[in-house]
Amino acid sequence: MSGSGLISLTATVQSAGRGPCALAEAQPAHRSLHLLGGGGISCGIGDFSRLLLETLEQDGAGGHAGLTIEPRDFPLARVWKAIGEADAVVANFPLVAWKRALFGPVAAFALAAIRGRRRLAILHEWQGMHRLRRLVLRPVLVLSNRIVFVSPQVREELAADPFVGFLASRAALMPLPPNLASPDATAGSALRDRLVAARDEGRLVLGHFGSIYPGKQPEAMLDIAAALKARGARPLLVFIGSFIKGFDGIENIFREKVAALGLADDVVVSGYVASAAELYGLFETAEAFAYVLPEGLTARRASVLACVQAGRPVVVTAPARADEFDHHPRFRDLLDSGAIVLAPAGSCPDDYADLILAARHRPTAKPDLDKLAWFDDAAGALRSLILPLPS
Repeated sequence: MSGSGLISLTATVQSAGRGPCALAEAQPAHRSLHLLGGGGISCGIGDFSRLLLETLEQDGAGGHAGLTIEPRDFPLARVWKAIGEADAVVANFPLVAWKRALFGPVAAFALAAIRGRRRLAILHEWQGMHRLRRLVLRPVLVLSNRIVFVSPQVREELAADPFVGFLASRAALMPLPPNLASPDATAGSALRDRLVAARDEGRLVLGHFGSIYPGKQPEAMLDIAAALKARGARPLLVFIGSFIKGFDGIENIFREKVAALGLADDVVVSGYVASAAELYGLFETAEAFAYVLPEGLTARRASVLACVQAGRPVVVTAPARADEFDHHPRFRDLLDSGAIVLAPAGSCPDDYADLILAARHRPTAKPDLDKLAWFDDAAGALRSLILPLPS
């Protein structure tokens, strides 16, 4: 939280076919008001929030709005008015932009409760978050009428929470679409040139996309690189993403392990990449992607969906739950097609190395993935929850 302990909200109303307009102008009642992250900080969940709102706006009914929460101050009258014009307030958690602006979402949900509006929290993860983030999110969840999960695994994690586990009874499930779509053309970069040169030298370029944090087991990826190196595969492991700044010192731990394993010349971290064209320019240099997930592959892993679109095999830990994709038939279709290679739970680094070496030369094709259709699925699942309660 900022030094003042307050936050600033920049509110915009967006109605289908009309564009932004000031909240002060007369507007028809909104069906939903979506809290968005601000501060110029981008993250996958923040991108999803905006794309979901855009999809809802295209349904022809209009009346959906975005309210952007920024650090510094809290214009109570404006927020009160915006909430009053909505049937439901919707927010996605966790957003990187709200790591230091957590008062705003709690206050907005509290005001919505006072005004008798529905409160929908879309929860993308739980146990993987730092305990302090879970601490500040618990009041939001308590204030929610309905908690929408993108994975039954996350619902199970919340149910196991000793303080708010009872809230899992308010659950609904929503299929998570990919945040990224493969562009018509890719873009070059200095890193892409380096990866292409490594491929030309006979090195195995192994990709891993997304924010780097403990829940995605980056150290396990280093163990896989070491196993491949021991076999003479000459790996170059590229992390396409950046470290999430937190309290766990993950970047220092990561760098220390790189040095300990003798991988200083075998590991690259790209940092944040802004455009899809540049991202997929990097993706297409990889021979395979890999993820080691302690909870197994879940329906919330949009990063896996992004990699699959590059037409490269993705080796990932098998789902822990048989029903993980029952609410997400499009994701299950990708699994059934073989685009995703599953490593049994408990597989060691050598097991992953075997799967990667076997998959790297396998013929693959870019899947025909219609991002708009996937977002329509998500919006459709949400529409029934944001409608007014029957009188």
